[in-house]
Amino acid sequence: MSVVGFDIGNENCVIAVAKQRGIDVVLNDESKRETPAVVSFGVKQRFMGLAGAACATMNPKSTISQVKRLIGRKFKEPDVQNDLKLFPFESLEGPDGGILISLEYLGEIQKFTPEHILGMLFSHLKRITEKNLEMPISNCVIGIPSYFTDLQRRAFLDAAAIAGLKPLRLMHDCTATALGYGIYKTDFSDAGPTYVVFVDIGHCDTQVCIASFESGQMRIISHAFDKNLGGRDFDEVLFSYFAAQFKEQYDINVYSNAKASIRLRASCEKLKKVLSANAEAPLNIECLMDEKDVMGFIRREDFEKLSLDLQERISVPCRKALADSGLTVEKLHSVELVGSGSRIPAISRRLTSLFKREPSRTVNASECVARGCALQCAMLSPIFHVREYEVQDAFPFSIGFSSDKGPVCTLSNGALLQKHHPFPSVKIFSLRRTHIFHMEAYYADLSELPTGVSSKISSFKVGPFQASHMEATKVKVRLQLNIHGIVTVVSASQLLEDDIVDPHARSDAHLTSDKMEAESNRGSASVPNSAEDGNLKHLKPSSMSAILYKYLGFYTELERERISSNLEQIEEWLYEDGADESVDVYTEKLEYLAKLLDPIENRYKEEEARAQASKGLLDCITEYRMLVLPAGERDVIIGECNKAEQWLHEKIQLQNSLPKNADPILWSNEIKRKAEALDMTWKHIMRSLASPPSSKDADDLDQRDESDGISMQVD
Repeated sequence: MSVVGFDIGNENCVIAVAKQRGIDVVLNDESKRETPAVVSFGVKQRFMGLAGAACATMNPKSTISQVKRLIGRKFKEPDVQNDLKLFPFESLEGPDGGILISLEYLGEIQKFTPEHILGMLFSHLKRITEKNLEMPISNCVIGIPSYFTDLQRRAFLDAAAIAGLKPLRLMHDCTATALGYGIYKTDFSDAGPTYVVFVDIGHCDTQVCIASFESGQMRIISHAFDKNLGGRDFDEVLFSYFAAQFKEQYDINVYSNAKASIRLRASCEKLKKVLSANAEAPLNIECLMDEKDVMGFIRREDFEKLSLDLQERISVPCRKALADSGLTVEKLHSVELVGSGSRIPAISRRLTSLFKREPSRTVNASECVARGCALQCAMLSPIFHVREYEVQDAFPFSIGFSSDKGPVCTLSNGALLQKHHPFPSVKIFSLRRTHIFHMEAYYADLSELPTGVSSKISSFKVGPFQASHMEATKVKVRLQLNIHGIVTVVSASQLLEDDIVDPHARSDAHLTSDKMEAESNRGSASVPNSAEDGNLKHLKPSSMSAILYKYLGFYTELERERISSNLEQIEEWLYEDGADESVDVYTEKLEYLAKLLDPIENRYKEEEARAQASKGLLDCITEYRMLVLPAGERDVIIGECNKAEQWLHEKIQLQNSLPKNADPILWSNEIKRKAEALDMTWKHIMRSLASPPSSKDADDLDQRDESDGISMQVD
């Protein structure tokens, strides 16, 4: 089984594999650690990676790069239109509103979707990996930006499937970086969580996350991003500067020539790297355009002034991530700076000013995502033994869910899943319907989305189901935000009997026409979402209603939460990994659940037995008090009845002083013995009336009565 991590960057790709000695980066055919994310179409064949990048200048209109910016997007989105203006290849709108790339290949005009192009790139990376490992690969973990929408995530999975890959997880870039950073560190404080900021400035975007580290676990607290701010924007500042300079100095318009634009942008990118280590740098390009050689020069100080607005924009997602985390700068342990665009000195100075500490470069800026993905793949793989380490990610969007009658359940902002909700997670709720109905998932906060992106995620049709005489029947719906960050309806089932709802949950300000009667909330670690807990704390999970309602009052809150958590975990296991297990495994799970319920059931049974025994004793007392006996014998039986009644009253008072969920005093059998003793006393009296007992019989009777706890004197 392969254990591979892919970082598909906007400009370059990195492949990492897990081996027995650790994580290695795979070298491509040219012994490079990075492979250009480029696919070029020649007359009769395709060129990918380094070969494709080499064709960009000679064949710009048939060379596709930066496809990551286009995948899962709609043609008319403003951001897409801005990107397409920079690309030399031809594009048009597809029938579904998506993007089609038009080019000449094999003597014909071909049209490809971004998914097709990315699938070709995945195939190239897969071939490189298989050649290195000398074995076929399929399972992998792929890094994606945290800002990817549901549609973009699905498109990435489709592209991977085209290449024959099976992603075990689409992992957020910053989460992968945090995993690679935290799993090897052993110096985290035992006094509490260690908070680290990760700032990833890539080729086309900036992502920021704040992670909490403790021994054996990491948790992402917040994500923030600027999807249109990266290293290429700083390249574009230099490009515009020199394009204007060459227009004036050499009378050439670089914008009018695709090949000249590609060459100048490539030179500006190299110049930017030179300026990161030098105070000034020259630019020389031979025969850039119209057979003219060009020369230029710029100082780092001038470059920083030209890019001042970009530097200020870097601070925005940093401040947002910090605000969403609820932390102050003083609580941060360190700031880790990664990404291909992170080497500009002015950016480091700005981050130092913002976070009151100089950024660190503990992890490899270009390889950290791929390495983190390979680690996650090893953790998900059955063939690798990785030390126990819990990874909990946070979803960067608020998700709403509605049916044909309106929102299913809304929190304060109209969301079912709050922003930064841990995932993967499951929601289970029930609705009353008379016929087939439709449901829709959507982004609850449009301000979190790029301009022009639809709020709709996906729609679902539920039914058909049986309903008698048009009466509404209860349908249980299971909604999942899966490990890829994709929203799905896993199942819908008709409930034959109404689940009993906690009487305390009669009203809730955030419940709408579709009352949410059950809710389970779980991520990879059991960290609750405080906002949701506050709104839904009185609602009982449906899986608990049938099992625990009859035991209401006989369990502690801690026991209820433990059983509820185990039921949810086993239910999810049944839907996923446990779908085709053996009978022995199912039996083992059932026995485990039974052990959790045993203490509660014992309290319940003791209460029932005690009530039944008490009733039996009281019936005996009532019956014997009504017997017609001689005065002496009647006084004896009445006295014993009074003693037994007083004893029972004291026992009941003692038991009532304890909570039901406390371990019970096991005295139901003692009550039965009291009733039996009364019965024996009555029988003894009846025998004595018929024939006086001998001395030996009297002694035996005294011994039996004393052993039953009833002190009795016999004449």
